[in-house]
Amino acid sequence: MSRIFWDTNLFIYVLEARGDLARKTKRLRQRMTERGDLLVTSAITLGEVLVKPKRLGRLDLVKTYEQALRPPAVSIIAFDEHCARIYAEVRQDKAIQAADAVQLSCSAHARCDMFVTNDERLSRKMITGIHFIASLDRALLFIGAGQI
Repeated sequence: MSRIFWDTNLFIYVLEARGDLARKTKRLRQRMTERGDLLVTSAITLGEVLVKPKRLGRLDLVKTYEQALRPPAVSIIAFDEHCARIYAEVRQDKAIQAADAVQLSCSAHARCDMFVTNDERLSRKMITGIHFIASLDRALLFIGAGQI
């Protein structure tokens, strides 16, 4: 069993049914379920996915999204003082934006085996506490081959 952290963009692909990206993300989730992997994200993900439904006044979607990002399906990591210390280290890299640093610090604090994102800039970074940072396509290859 591995701890796999999803960046916000993966949830958006699924929740908004974004074509091929949604299919790939669902395939990744199915493979994770088969392996018994734990899906992890941070509280900022919930906030980010709720922006559009709230802007549109779609309280039905707000409720759907909140239910989709609820335990036991997803483990939500709060940004706390431990994450804040990691955040300070991550932000030493000026190429990493604040919201991305929150995500990475929460993932590192949770000792995730893999951080999955479709942000290519992040997939090239090395963060202490995270074994692999991978794009969606690379994550499918790693997990499909049982390499983590």
